[in-house]
Amino acid sequence: MMKPIRIFTTGGTIDKVYFDANSKYEVGQSEIESSLRASGLSVAFAVTPLMRKDSLELTDADRATIRTAVLEAEESLIIITHGTDTMVKTAESLGEIPNKTILFTGALQPALFKTSDALFNIGCAFGAVQCAKAGIYIGMNGRVFPANNVVKNYELRRFVTKGEEA
Repeated sequence: MMKPIRIFTTGGTIDKVYFDANSKYEVGQSEIESSLRASGLSVAFAVTPLMRKDSLELTDADRATIRTAVLEAEESLIIITHGTDTMVKTAESLGEIPNKTILFTGALQPALFKTSDALFNIGCAFGAVQCAKAGIYIGMNGRVFPANNVVKNYELRRFVTKGEEA
């Protein structure tokens, strides 16, 4: 029997929606659950919203809330949707969490956009979290990185292994 997956949503670009006529974006309600339900997954999952924030607005208290949610989750397979700007910082702030496989993912464009990378990244996260050993990972752009060995390359608009960014 496949282990169920817990998804925690925290906001970020993946959950952004148009806010006004001037094309301003704001973090809105996550579309992840409805998108996943429509895709016909054969893996049990549950979505728990934790917050709706741009990752640049996350505080140490928010990161503590994320850590507590992960520790208290019955599931050992965890996906966290998160803004890409501080995803690595939050992943590193979790420290050591034994017996859980935690994978952070997000998007460079809102999930509601037709050309968004959101569903691709979520799909990759579903596969990776089931195959990876216990630990904390970042899954973006079709790659999976240990959380302590990855950076966001703003020029290339993707995540790369530390040292690869030069």
